[in-house]
Amino acid sequence: MFQELFHNLYFSLFLIIALGLLLGRIKVAGISLDVSAIIFVALIFGHYGVLMPPLFQKTGLIFFIYSVGIQAGPGFFESFKKDGLKLVSIAFITLSSAAVVTLIIAWYFNFDIKLAIGLFTGALTSTPGLAAAIESTKSSLASIGYGIAYPFGVLGVIIFVKIAPKIFRISIKEEEEKYFKKVISEHSKLTNKNFIVENKNVFGKSLSDLKIRTMTHTNISRVLHENKAFTPTADTVLHENDVIKAVGTEEDLKKVELLIGKETDTKIPLSKNYIIKTFLVTNKDIINKPLSEIGLFERYNATATSIRRAGIDIIPDATTKLKFGDKVTIACSEQNLPAVKKLFGDNRKILSDLDFLPVSLGILIGILIGKISIPLFGFDLSLGLTGGVLLAAIILSRIGKTGNILWNVSGSSNQLLRKIGLIFFLVTVGTEAGSHLVEILKSGGFELLLAGAIITIISMITTMLAGHFILKLNFLTLLGALTGSMTSTPALSALEPVTDSNAPKVAYAATYPVALVLVIIFTQILSLF
Repeated sequence: MFQELFHNLYFSLFLIIALGLLLGRIKVAGISLDVSAIIFVALIFGHYGVLMPPLFQKTGLIFFIYSVGIQAGPGFFESFKKDGLKLVSIAFITLSSAAVVTLIIAWYFNFDIKLAIGLFTGALTSTPGLAAAIESTKSSLASIGYGIAYPFGVLGVIIFVKIAPKIFRISIKEEEEKYFKKVISEHSKLTNKNFIVENKNVFGKSLSDLKIRTMTHTNISRVLHENKAFTPTADTVLHENDVIKAVGTEEDLKKVELLIGKETDTKIPLSKNYIIKTFLVTNKDIINKPLSEIGLFERYNATATSIRRAGIDIIPDATTKLKFGDKVTIACSEQNLPAVKKLFGDNRKILSDLDFLPVSLGILIGILIGKISIPLFGFDLSLGLTGGVLLAAIILSRIGKTGNILWNVSGSSNQLLRKIGLIFFLVTVGTEAGSHLVEILKSGGFELLLAGAIITIISMITTMLAGHFILKLNFLTLLGALTGSMTSTPALSALEPVTDSNAPKVAYAATYPVALVLVIIFTQILSLF
């Protein structure tokens, strides 16, 4: 009976998933394998003859890679702006050095290149890379290499970021001070002052008529009129002897003084109904529109203080475009909350619903892109299924909206799509690889473990040397960029207690999307050897 159950396709499928997820929840020193544990359970089942249909693998692969592209898309393009080029360089150094070491190791140990590519993806803890490896090599050997190199890939990065400051003799406190000084020098310090309305030319005129924000680049946050304090709107009219509170730089506040009247020590009491609240962007009418166009301040005297997108916090400015599923933190008066909520939509039901129409259309576009073949140096190069779907997802997530079709998928729905795809992919490739596992380990188990560790260690050391001595990056920024380049979220978490600054998080957010794409590109390049 039990033998029949194990050979029942659906029973075995969900048994592997359940056991894998249970194993993934076990934490050792705060570290767990999470969903990736499924591949280790699948390897064992595969060794005993349990196999899954290839259709499961392809379907899971498509969903997984598409969700990766949707998540990485906006951050991928943002990473190339300003100082982001240095961080993009870090991701390139990490991936290219790991690829070169992989080729040398494959030659020295005489490994099958398909197995070596699996070591490459496992050493970088990159499941998207494994997906690309399986698709480009058409072999289960990559899965075995991934499974062997993955554990040290996870632990190695965590240990390295902890001991790196001691190896390089770096003072974390000094690096924090340097980072904070740089941030202050790049961003003018904001302050607030109160002014008496004395200029006759502004008496009886509204804030929108005076265009104070446009002319002075300041925000009028409070008004005191006849001993009553309130949060103004664009229609608020100024009267003689009113007191206003303006927020801006010292230079900009001087312009307010010239326009309004002299500075005063008169205090404006805070209103009890001033609220800070987070809203979800679900209103299709404001998707892809910058904050400057939706009239947030002019109509509601509200200010966006932060945006959380795909698990990353963004500091918004007037040019920041809104994406479906963004979580926008707003500061405004209580009476304006209903109108602001209506503006953003804030419909959690819409956010939790996964619209499969744009997902299906996006995948179809990706499959067609993957079939495009370009002759180059005697080879017909194409992106293939993985590259085509990934490229389509990146571009469509950047576009965001076409007519009534929203290409962006909310964070929770995208995570669901990603996890389902990943689970089906890992179960299939794991069982297939398991049928060859023992013979591979017998022929070179220790050498494979050593090779995976070498790829991880050399790529990290190369990155740190280049970032510290050539690119001259702040060490905290460099550590964050390294974790992003290695696609290692556990390592980023390990940096949390090390510093009070957000330098590692900012660097991780810039390098992670680029690394997701580069690891797939390098995987496909390695498959050509």
